[in-house]
Amino acid sequence: MGWVTVAYRVNIGLVCLFMMLWSVSGIGVNWGTQASHPLPPDTIVRLLRDNGFQRVKLFDADYDTLKTLGKTGIEVMVGIPNDMLAIVGGSMKAAEKWVAKNVTQHITSNNVNIRYVAVGNEPFLETYNGSYLGITFPALRNIQSALVKAGHNNQVKVTVPLNADVYESTNGSPSGGDFRADIHDIMLTIVNFLSLSAAPFTVNIYPFISLYSDPNFPVEYAFFDGNASPVSDGGTLYYNMFDANLDTLAHALQKNGFADLPIIVGEIGWPTDGDRNANTEYARRFNQGFMSHISGGRGTPMRPGPIDAYLFSLIDEDAKSIAPGNFERHWGIFTFDGQAKYPLNLGTTNSGALIPAKGVQYLEKKWCVMKPSARLDDPQVEPSVSFACGSADCTCLGYGTSCGNLDARGNISYAFNSYFQKNNQLEEACKFPNVSMITKTDPTPTGGNCKFHIMIQPYYGSAGWYGQKPLGLTSVLLLVFSLVL
Repeated sequence: MGWVTVAYRVNIGLVCLFMMLWSVSGIGVNWGTQASHPLPPDTIVRLLRDNGFQRVKLFDADYDTLKTLGKTGIEVMVGIPNDMLAIVGGSMKAAEKWVAKNVTQHITSNNVNIRYVAVGNEPFLETYNGSYLGITFPALRNIQSALVKAGHNNQVKVTVPLNADVYESTNGSPSGGDFRADIHDIMLTIVNFLSLSAAPFTVNIYPFISLYSDPNFPVEYAFFDGNASPVSDGGTLYYNMFDANLDTLAHALQKNGFADLPIIVGEIGWPTDGDRNANTEYARRFNQGFMSHISGGRGTPMRPGPIDAYLFSLIDEDAKSIAPGNFERHWGIFTFDGQAKYPLNLGTTNSGALIPAKGVQYLEKKWCVMKPSARLDDPQVEPSVSFACGSADCTCLGYGTSCGNLDARGNISYAFNSYFQKNNQLEEACKFPNVSMITKTDPTPTGGNCKFHIMIQPYYGSAGWYGQKPLGLTSVLLLVFSLVL
């Protein structure tokens, strides 16, 4: 499969919305919470406001998150996770209950500006092997009916954030765009329903994934600098993958009678670690290029006009699955603690720079490292590192990553510290048999981007611990004991 075809098949997406006038200040952002120690919702909401984000896309309907967004004016896309599709799709009563709890209550009592309900998240991914094919549309239909019944249908629209693998190009160019043959009928059912409901088509676009998946993919075509050799489609020239893929979807919609259906880019961004092409320079170049590309509101050849898009993502999430790749935990324009990773002008702040999170509370300045006296060939080293990385986050280690230049002892110390911090610096979490110790001297190497982090204070919301729970003392002791055996 050539790189042009891959560009249309692999986790890509497109954009275009003429539903409303777009301006740079209207850029949206995804707020994910799959982290061991998420920042408190009020800290994140202040981060959103300080940086001028007017729209936010959520992946669930967490009560504290939504309540904190109340009275801010920020437009919210609230999400229904895939594991809830069968529930709301199988029962109208369940759909009405979900809308009452997660939409009506927040609009009426908390003054949350909810504008969309995202029904599922990329439910037709080929890697899901059809698990959600039969339940996505019933869920969409029931949620829409529940919104109508509750009187929200004029303000709140349904949508289904889809991966770009729901469509393909039959000729390797945008003009050959059509929906994937195996899901063509269900896609037309959903698209028709969205059209009748005056709702948008939402798609996620990731040029990085094509670069990650295909070593022959031309790097420059992923960016917006105009350095790539253009691709001609019947005389129409495409200088970047984003425009080409947007128009592939536009052609697919036009071909099936929905040329005017609005399109939202639900996710677009570039990771900063976990792969040789995932770094701060490429991420800055891509995201700044994207902002500049859409700021003029010229759109694409097939969809001229302003673009409605949500950057992916606001903040790093250290508990995300790394099945797609180690980069999955590093999509944020901010680090896990709300610090800007690189210069990025969103056109929304007076300074033209990202504004970091304020009032972040950290744990004590101490780290878990390999003992200086421990030997690299100690038989406890390998199982200890394996356990630490399997339980915490070592995605910054390896070829081409931010900590890829650490020596053997540095790699081991990084793994130990990651586990130690994730478990709130519990003393027992740094008792890898005879090979670890706690230090108050920062082991972060000088120069480069590698950093041995100190974790932020855990946050307890209205439902208790907010985030991925660390191991309890008993569990840690049992696991350490297992390493000794």
